[in-house]
Amino acid sequence: MANRAAVILAAGQGTRMRSSLPKVLHPVGGRSMVDWSIALAQAVGCERIVVVCSASGQRVQDHVAEVLGSDAIAIQDPPMGTGHAVQSAEQKLAGFDGELVVLYGDTPLIPASAIEALFQELGAGATVGVLGFHAAEPGSYGRLITDAAGNLDAIVEAKDATDEQRAVSFCNSGVMAAASKDMFQLLGQVTNENAKKEYYLTDIVGLARSAGGTCRAVTCDEEDVLGVNSRVELAEAESVFQAKRRQELLAAGVTMIAPDTVFLTHDTVIEIDVTLEPHVVFGPNVIVKSGAKVRAFSHLEGAQVGNDCEIGPYVRLRPGAVLEQGAKIGNFVEVKNTTMGEGAKANHLAYLGDGEVGAGANIGAGTIFCNYDGFLKYTTKVGAGAFVGSNSALVAPVTIGDGAYVGSGSVITKDVEANALAVARGRQMQKAGWATAFRDKMAAIKAAKKKG
Repeated sequence: MANRAAVILAAGQGTRMRSSLPKVLHPVGGRSMVDWSIALAQAVGCERIVVVCSASGQRVQDHVAEVLGSDAIAIQDPPMGTGHAVQSAEQKLAGFDGELVVLYGDTPLIPASAIEALFQELGAGATVGVLGFHAAEPGSYGRLITDAAGNLDAIVEAKDATDEQRAVSFCNSGVMAAASKDMFQLLGQVTNENAKKEYYLTDIVGLARSAGGTCRAVTCDEEDVLGVNSRVELAEAESVFQAKRRQELLAAGVTMIAPDTVFLTHDTVIEIDVTLEPHVVFGPNVIVKSGAKVRAFSHLEGAQVGNDCEIGPYVRLRPGAVLEQGAKIGNFVEVKNTTMGEGAKANHLAYLGDGEVGAGANIGAGTIFCNYDGFLKYTTKVGAGAFVGSNSALVAPVTIGDGAYVGSGSVITKDVEANALAVARGRQMQKAGWATAFRDKMAAIKAAKKKG
């Protein structure tokens, strides 16, 4: 296999997004769009990746530097078309000899198989490969005009097309591949003799054909190359991602009672025989092991749910939540940076933050781990088989020993020995007849006020 590289175009201003966040940093499936393109390039084995940014796009530059390093950034200044944008990356690819694909930072849903197909065409002798799709409404898309042998003759912009060409539904996605030396040699011949005075990447097809080269087009689904230029299109891309990911999980053996109400991220891992009830939302970095049940209206992020666990309804698992096999987290419980041991339970109305709960322990309703003093976080440890009564506050740092009991309503500030009972609450008092006397007194006062 030839060496591979990718140039990702991310210099657009994205004004139609109407956002202070640069367009390519908007997320789809919990991952920024430019990161989707970077991941795609990595998935097809690109050893060199260059992201073309605008001179004013500091936030995009900073993001790319964090992901790939500053050497992966090329600046297009001023912007003069897609061909010029690719040329802006030439110096960063100095010394590279291999195949080059041009991707876009606002096209997040392209499958790796489509790019592999482009590279295969280069391997079979094509000078340029173009990714195309059959559009339901071709409209303003550039048309891919092929000959009888299936070779790509030209890319014709809609405004320049004849009636016959406009009837063609095979359209240009903008994604192209060529040998690096061919790509930059052809771009060197592109002119800006057009209404916008820009250098178009699409012109390399005609130039390659004129030089006797072969150009080929490969096909993907229209939704695969959905480009995002507005909030409406961002929502469309999210919808496409969610629908595909749900179908993948259903096919892999996950039960979803109402699939359209479950929302996933790009890295959600859900194993066979997991059941997802309606209205479950997964943030990034969640793993749910086989046999678990996630009940309705739960939100999970940065969490690991073990085999045969049950959570919800109305549960929030925050980053660092780890539930070992058979643990149960019930309604209106929030877990953050806490490990629940095998078979441990917190069935309702609790906050468990920065803790360790041993196997088989039971956390009663209304219990909270008081983990924060306004400056620092502290750890609460509850031993295996311990029982924490309802409406208790465990003030960290504190340890409840194995098998210990905490009486309901306690505020625990000191460690509790294994198998001990800890009760920390005010002593109950009782005054016989007090309520009767109080009612009689207040009734008399009320009656006097009415007369007055």
